[in-house]
Amino acid sequence: MSMFSLLSLLLLCFINTSINHPLDPLSPSEINQITHIVHNHYSKTSTSPSPNYTFHYVDLEEPEKHRVLQWLSSNHPTTRSTTSPLPRLAKAIIRANGATHELVVDLTDSSLISDRVYAGHGYPPLTIKEMTAALELPFKSPQFQHSILSRGLNLSQVSCIPLTTGWFGQAKTKRAVNVVCLYRGGTENIFSRPIEGITMLVDLEAMKMTKYFDRFKAPLPKAEGTRYKSSKQDFKVISDFRAKWAQPKTHGFSIDGHMVKWANWAFHVQFNTRAGVIISTASIFDSEQGKYRSVLYRGHASETFVPYMDPSDGWSFRAYLDIGEYGFGRTASPLEPGLDCPGNAVFLDGYATGADGKPYKIPRVICIFERYTGHAAWRHTESFIKGELITEVRPEVNLVVRIVSTVGNYDYIEDWEFTQSGTIKVGVGLSGILQMKATSYTNIDQITEDVHGTLVAHNTLAIYHDHFITYHLDLDVDGNDNSFVKSKMKTKRVTQPGSTPRKSYWTVVQETMKTEADAKVQLSSEPVDLLVINPNKKTNVGNYVGYRLMHGLSATSLLADDDYPQIRAAYSKWPLWVTRYNQSERWASGFYTDQSHGDDGLAIWSRRNREIENKDIVVWYTVGFHHIPCQEDFPVMPTIRSGFQLRPANFFNHNPMLPPLA
Repeated sequence: MSMFSLLSLLLLCFINTSINHPLDPLSPSEINQITHIVHNHYSKTSTSPSPNYTFHYVDLEEPEKHRVLQWLSSNHPTTRSTTSPLPRLAKAIIRANGATHELVVDLTDSSLISDRVYAGHGYPPLTIKEMTAALELPFKSPQFQHSILSRGLNLSQVSCIPLTTGWFGQAKTKRAVNVVCLYRGGTENIFSRPIEGITMLVDLEAMKMTKYFDRFKAPLPKAEGTRYKSSKQDFKVISDFRAKWAQPKTHGFSIDGHMVKWANWAFHVQFNTRAGVIISTASIFDSEQGKYRSVLYRGHASETFVPYMDPSDGWSFRAYLDIGEYGFGRTASPLEPGLDCPGNAVFLDGYATGADGKPYKIPRVICIFERYTGHAAWRHTESFIKGELITEVRPEVNLVVRIVSTVGNYDYIEDWEFTQSGTIKVGVGLSGILQMKATSYTNIDQITEDVHGTLVAHNTLAIYHDHFITYHLDLDVDGNDNSFVKSKMKTKRVTQPGSTPRKSYWTVVQETMKTEADAKVQLSSEPVDLLVINPNKKTNVGNYVGYRLMHGLSATSLLADDDYPQIRAAYSKWPLWVTRYNQSERWASGFYTDQSHGDDGLAIWSRRNREIENKDIVVWYTVGFHHIPCQEDFPVMPTIRSGFQLRPANFFNHNPMLPPLA
């Protein structure tokens, strides 16, 4: 029996047991243990960094994939007593004396395995501590105080935000952020009142302001009409909504540690400070075969690319790689019961690591709930049987795993939704506040230049921009040796005139992609089905088992190839990539994203043009939005949504919601 056959039979050992899954996130005690190991290491080393080193990234160093699968297969309730847990490793990235140190620690025996100084381009994610310190510097600056007072503003009503600087061709860069400021007076919607013209560059290592620009004075947008905070009337609406959304408190899923079982699904859910939420080892029960079959080894958001389209001073650097620079997990918000998630939701806490190495909790960071969609999972009415009218309907109830990350002004609402038909729906919603620019214009009739945005209120421009959310999808369709297939729909002419009144029809031509170069896809170029199949498994009638990628919005970047933000996010020119599995290749923009040079990441890895037919492969799909703001997006933006689906395609012998065929 193959390793994956064993896996599918044995996955349920994690339900109602106390065995720790090898992909479980680091616990608070483990984070403290890591910090203790690092501290002891440097306290005993003559070449130690200064004691002021800071933690920028701490995460599980995952075991090799084949070892995880072997461990899963071995830990059946009848055999687990004879197996031992996998070594528990962690990776920590610290900054000290101007250098980036990569440390790997063994939590099993509390030892340090390696300490390597990183010498490439780019820097680790920003820490909350240094961002907070950078935002305090302007208020100590006489230049800044003068700029604020000369605009007739109250310094106590000013808020500042840190923005990553990007990279624009410099051979060397220093860790720094650009600081811009906003005005709170009269509203909680600070992003609607930008103090235009002021930009400060802060050196994060020295923690001092190194450049100060006050280019001009644009009128400050008014506070009127910008508020979104609940009024007393709104509270009644919210209370009514909570009552209406209070779905049954009972639910049909179970959670044991980080393993979730619902209907015919079993999967692992993990909070991660970079990705936000990670879904792993997702398998679905096949009632006909009497076993669980693997679908997805690991899936998560890999990167977001958000370039703004204003090339002017103070705006040209605004092209963000949010997941690598800030982190979807680190910026995740506690979810509001009854509002973010319905009454039947179960909430999970997450733990992150502060700059001092201490763990801190983000409460209610993930919610899991059953969604009563109001749709039919399947139905049919049969009226062609004499004397009978047969109607069969099954209501659709799905399971949702949700997280919300608030990166500055934007809120990203991410759902992983599992259906009883075997589909995984991945949805992303964008809400929050537009990034706005102050202007002298109050009506579009006054505008005679390219202002790079939409006038959404008096003196307020909302700048054109993009959102590209790229997902890492390590599909293991009934095993880890898979192939990527394009099923193209081709129009054909009838070749025998007179044999039919029809002139044409379409048929399907399947093409299996051999290499990574073959597998880059522009989704709008032709009608095509995109499949990941297992060429080693067939259905009862001979079709290869597979899963279909059903795409949604698939916008791609319109920036020039030689534009520096585009160089750093070169992968955004193609909405779909397929690569050979490599454990280290998870982050589309490279591991060190802040001020990266574009010499690492998905577009670079795929140049190897590795073989992908009947191999362990990874699909990378980008949900893309070109956002031309409109007035309805102001002062707070109604959520816009898109996503994609992973849908069975000959994976089962029949509809999996029905009993096994006789």
